[in-house]
Amino acid sequence: MTTVADLAAWMEDFAPLRLAEDWDNVGLLLGDPGETVEKVMTCLTVTPTSASEAIDEGADLIVSHHPVWFKPVQRLRSDQADGFLWSLARAGVSVYSPHTAFDNTSGGINDFLCETLGLVDVRPLKPGAELEATKVVVFTPDEDREAVLSAAFRAGAGRIGDYVECSFSTEGVGTFFGLEGTNPTVGESGHREVAREQRIELVCPKARLAAVLSAIRQAHGYEEPAIDVYPTIVRDDTAGVGRVGRLAAPMTLADFANRVRERLAASGLQFVGRPDRRVERVAVACGGADDFVGDAARSGADVFLTGEARFHRALEAEAKGIGLIVAGHHATERPAVEMLADRLGKCFSDVTVWASRRELDPLQTL
Repeated sequence: MTTVADLAAWMEDFAPLRLAEDWDNVGLLLGDPGETVEKVMTCLTVTPTSASEAIDEGADLIVSHHPVWFKPVQRLRSDQADGFLWSLARAGVSVYSPHTAFDNTSGGINDFLCETLGLVDVRPLKPGAELEATKVVVFTPDEDREAVLSAAFRAGAGRIGDYVECSFSTEGVGTFFGLEGTNPTVGESGHREVAREQRIELVCPKARLAAVLSAIRQAHGYEEPAIDVYPTIVRDDTAGVGRVGRLAAPMTLADFANRVRERLAASGLQFVGRPDRRVERVAVACGGADDFVGDAARSGADVFLTGEARFHRALEAEAKGIGLIVAGHHATERPAVEMLADRLGKCFSDVTVWASRRELDPLQTL
C-alpha cells in the first residue's frame, strides 16, 4: 500500500528540497501524508483544466512542477479565481511540487534537456553551494551489520552524488560494562565484556539525521548502541543551477535552433545571434531563467538556451557576444513532466501514473 508520504519521500530523495531556490515553495503543499495513493497525475502547472482532469480521473495525488502558490494564503474560497484548489481539497487530491529542486537535481529537468539535445560532458552552470552534512558512525556486532546498514540506507543515509548505499566498515574490539538494571545482548551486567564489532561510517544529510538515528537504533541488536555524529561539509558536483555541455559535433546556430525546435516541439522559438555562428558549447536553464545570461557567457558557452527571456536580456546576450535561444517555458519543461510520470510508474508498480493529457501551452503562435 503506497501513501502520499511514500511518494513524497521518493520525490525528496530524487529532487532534494535543499536544492530549491530560497524564494521557492516546494514539497507537499496540499493533502494528507497518510492517505493511500492509487492514481498519480503529473503536470507542469495546476490549473482549472488540470485540476478537473485529476478529479475526473480519480487521482489521489498531483505532482505539479510549479507550486500551487508561492506566497502565504489568506483565504481559499470556491467562488474566487483559485477555487479549483478548494475543489481538489474537497476531492481529497494531494499536491506535491518539486519546482526548482527538480530543475537543479541530477537527472532533473536541465539534465533531461541536455540529453534530449545531445549534449555531452555536462556539468552545472552554477555548481551547488557547500552543504552542511553529517557523518554517522555506529558500532555493531557482525550479525547486526546488514540490518543496521539497510535501515540507515532506507532512512536516507549513504548517498554521495549519484551513488547510494555508500558506507565504510572496519573491524575492531569493543568493551562495555553493564550497570545494575541493564540487559546486555552480549554477556551479563556487572562484568566488563569484550566483543568483536564493526565500525560503520555513513554520510547523512543534516535534514535526515533524526530519521537515520532512529532507524539505526531500531535495527541494532544492542540495548544502548554506541553512535557518533560528526559535522562535515559536502558539495554535490552533480547538482546546481542550469547546465553547460558541448555538442558531439559543432553546428551553426540556425541548425542548433532547428534541433531545439524539433526535439522540444517548440513552435514559437526565437533566437539572438548570427544564424551562421559556430555553436559547440551550450548552456541550458529551463523555464524563465534569463537571469543566467551572464553566467552562460562566463562559462564560455556559444549559446544559451532557456524558456523565457525579456527584451533587455536579449540585448545583454547580444552585447556579451553569446547566442540566445528562447524556446518557450512550456517546451523546456513539459517533456520532463512526462519523463517523471514514467519514472514514478516504474518505481511504484501498484500506482497508476500518467502525465496530464489535457494540459497545453497557453501561448499559441500564428
